[in-house]
Amino acid sequence: MAKILFLTTAHNYDDDRIFYHQAKELKSQGHEVMVSSLCSDFQGVIEGVLIQSFGILTLSSKEKTEKFRNICTSFSPDCIICSEPLAVIATKEYTKYRKAPVLYDITEWYPSKRMLKNYSFFGKLFHFIKFGLIQLYAGFISSAFIFGEHTKKFPLAYLFPRKLKLVLPYFPSEIYIQKNIKKLKANEITLCYTGEISKEKGIDNFFNASRALRKKRPLLQIKILIIGGARSEGEQFHFENLVKMYKWANVSIQKPTPFAKFTESFSEADICFDLRTSNIENNHCLPIKIFYYAAAGKPVIYTDLKATREFVNVSKFGYLVNPENSNLIADYIIQYIENTDLYDKHAVAARKEYEGKYNWEIIRRSFTDFVTLFIHKD
Repeated sequence: MAKILFLTTAHNYDDDRIFYHQAKELKSQGHEVMVSSLCSDFQGVIEGVLIQSFGILTLSSKEKTEKFRNICTSFSPDCIICSEPLAVIATKEYTKYRKAPVLYDITEWYPSKRMLKNYSFFGKLFHFIKFGLIQLYAGFISSAFIFGEHTKKFPLAYLFPRKLKLVLPYFPSEIYIQKNIKKLKANEITLCYTGEISKEKGIDNFFNASRALRKKRPLLQIKILIIGGARSEGEQFHFENLVKMYKWANVSIQKPTPFAKFTESFSEADICFDLRTSNIENNHCLPIKIFYYAAAGKPVIYTDLKATREFVNVSKFGYLVNPENSNLIADYIIQYIENTDLYDKHAVAARKEYEGKYNWEIIRRSFTDFVTLFIHKD
């Protein structure tokens, strides 16, 4: 069996895709697996997977690259799976003397708006070109590509058409799912928002829809469940001010939960929402929690994004909407309240869609076969 190393700068060592699905799957096949991250400090073994994680994300690119180089040298992997361009580039020196394939797992839009937001207009232009060239170089030196979704294939899949590639969606494993198909209570609804709390991710649209619902149904008991946190002080301040405006609602705010407990954390939700802003970047990024909501048996109301529309048949268990059309969103919620058979149908269909199309057990073999293909080539 082979030694397989995961390198990531921006994801935690216990990331749901990297650790809970990919690393554990390869470990179950008998491989020796290590995950190395630069987000936080932890060295040890979790469920048989070696972890070498260091909280050095704020250091220079040179220092981060050197850390990854040292990890490669000490672990001596037969195959390396990288999640960011810097991680790919850091493997180059190791692969000069050790013929090890480097698989680039592309799950983020690169360069992202977040990477550019602190620069001036001309600074944004310069760094967009700079980061774009780094991305192209990482694609050039990679052995093959794994794409989290079809919309992330641009531009690397088209610039390097001869390189092997795999589309590996973010489907959850059943072992991390708590199914909770609910029946609507009379005159009561629980609306749920999870993840990063920010205006771009849709927290304002979520509250606006709740307010529109209250205006249309003033006697309805509206419960709001929010699970997550803000990334900045500014976003936290904005969120706290929003909450103060909604004293009429029963608002429950919970901190982000461990991945394995995620579906359990929103078990009391009746409808789950993702009303993020519709822009070029979001339009090409599939909000992956939709698969966890479906697995738990929750109807959803989501922003009508290209990536979501093309990959998931949301009409079977929810609605795609203009996130700023609060009145229409409220009308969809009222449809569920007034037609509980429709709600029951969508809840059952959500779970059925997960079982038939969107679960890890369907795609796990394609992942392990892809990785072992390159190990055997070596």
